[in-house]
Parts: sequence; structure tokens; C-alpha cells
Amino acid sequence: MREIDAKLITETVARLAVEANCLLPGDIKNRIERARTEEKWPTAQGILDKIIENYGIAERDDMPICQDTGVCCVFLRIGQDVHIAGDITEAVNEGVRRGYAEGYLRKSVVGDPLRRVNTGDNTPAMLYTELIPGDRIEITVAPKGFGSENMSRLKMLKPSDGVGGVKAFVLETVEQAGPNPCPPIVVGVGIGGTFDKAALLAKKALMRSADERSADGYYAALEDELLESINALGIGPQGFGGRTTALAVNIETMPTHIAGLPVAVNINCHVTRHKSAVI
Repeated sequence: MREIDAKLITETVARLAVEANCLLPGDIKNRIERARTEEKWPTAQGILDKIIENYGIAERDDMPICQDTGVCCVFLRIGQDVHIAGDITEAVNEGVRRGYAEGYLRKSVVGDPLRRVNTGDNTPAMLYTELIPGDRIEITVAPKGFGSENMSRLKMLKPSDGVGGVKAFVLETVEQAGPNPCPPIVVGVGIGGTFDKAALLAKKALMRSADERSADGYYAALEDELLESINALGIGPQGFGGRTTALAVNIETMPTHIAGLPVAVNINCHVTRHKSAVI
């Protein structure tokens, strides 16, 4: 049994919160830059140029890529041979609290969904935990802006709707979102499980590299097909038209009930932020 002090979790979360907000992942940068070389519409080219300039400034000057520094989604994959000395939830929240203060990041969390009073420190984090073999903790911090989160949807399809129903729902969701989630977007799709599990699958799908296709060939082909169909919608960067509406479609699945076909679509803007560390 390995003991890990909760203070180490706090320090790691604080660091990752700042890095995630200021440093766009390489896979997303590569997709944007590739899209710029392939884009034919002059207006879309100009928008992509500004996006590239923006994340370059953020990286150079240690500034947030976007003014919406998001609600902090923290994924912990905890080794079953680890003992955490301290309160893990408070350790994560303290890390968010410190990171958002030290990084001068906007605090966007309200303490109650209806009374709307800002907590002042961007806590609490949205915390997801999973037990895995081993004696390490894998931490991923993913700030999620709500311009894109608000465009996400979940639908309980009938099994008879099949893959056609899934494709239609994903395309309908993206088309209804239009320019609101600041395209080009990354589309996370969760299929299966239950009402809540499908949504979590969609969120986790956004953590996968845009360059990594599903390990299941059937779903890898579906990812490619959906990406092509989404880009054919012509929404384009920031909604001004063009061939670059989405950078990637990532699908995650799990078993479900014989009577159900839950499907969730979690949309992320081109600032698809996440940073990870292992302790």
C-alpha cells in the first residue's frame, strides 16, 4: 500500500488548472493548423489565422486562451493500492482554488443554480473518480466553458432507431448549436449505459486525443463519417461558413439495457483544454 498526501493532489491540480487554461493541447493545435491549410473560404481562413494567433499569444505570455476559464472538471483514476492521507474532495477543491487565484483565472461558478451567487474561487470542481489497478493516481484537469456546454444534449433513443438515429441526433445537435459553441468544435459522443452514464461517456470522449480514433473499427468508421457530415453542414469557423465546423468526433460506448439506446453529445469549442499528470 502506497500512501499519498492529499497536499500533493492539491499542488498538482493547481498547476494543471493554470496549464490547461493557457496551453492548448498539441493535437488540437495540429488539427487547427491542418484545417487552415485545407480551408478554401477566405473568411474562414482569416478566423483560423486569428485562432492560431490567439493560442500563440496565450502560450507565449502565460495568459488564458479564452476569457471563459470554465468550470473545472477533474478526473481522478485512483490506484486501488493507494491510501490518500487527507480529504480527497477538499484537496481537489483547494487545488482549483489556488490555481484560479494564482493564475488570475476568471471565477465562473455559482453556489446554487437558481440563486446564482458566485462562490468567488471557482469551486466546487466537478469531480469524477475511478478505481484502477496499481499504486498511482492519474489526474486530468479539464476546464469546460459553457458557451459549448450549453449546446450539449442527451436523448433516450429507441433501440429500433439504430445507428441512423444516432447519426441524425448528432448532426441535429451540431446544426442547432450553429455558431454558439465557437466552432471549429470537438464533438464527444457517448452511446449506451444509462441516462447519466451516456453523458459521462460523452464528456470522457473529449479527453481523448483528436488524433486517436476508436479502438473499435466500427466506431472509428462512424467517427470519420460523422466528422465528414458535420463539416458538410458549412457552419465553419465562428459560424462564418467554410469547411471547418468540427476538428474531431470522438465516440465512447458501453453496454446498455435491451430496451434502451441512450445517446449524449458533449460539444467543446476549439479551446478543448485538458492537462494530465501522474503522481
